[in-house]
Amino acid sequence: MSYFEKHLFFCCNQRAPGETCCSNHDAPKIREYAKECIKKLRLDGPGKVRVNIAGCLDRCDQGPVLVVYPEGVWYTYVDREDIDEIIREHLQHGRVVERLKI
Repeated sequence: MSYFEKHLFFCCNQRAPGETCCSNHDAPKIREYAKECIKKLRLDGPGKVRVNIAGCLDRCDQGPVLVVYPEGVWYTYVDREDIDEIIREHLQHGRVVERLKI
């Protein structure tokens, strides 16, 4: 068994001014929000969920992006409500959120 059941990797890369990147969409703030939600729901810790910062995930043109492992499901999001839906549906109930999947 893996130390964590699932990992959420949020692209928080910052590219040069004028270039498309996830940080232009407040990715670091959204990642922090996701981390707080996971903690409040007691989904964090060994055997559960880990929320990670990632450098460039090379999909910035579809961003902002996050990927859930071990499934390898890629998502885009617009706001906190999208993150809430990913947490509720994917992490709590094991259902991929098709409308946010890339």
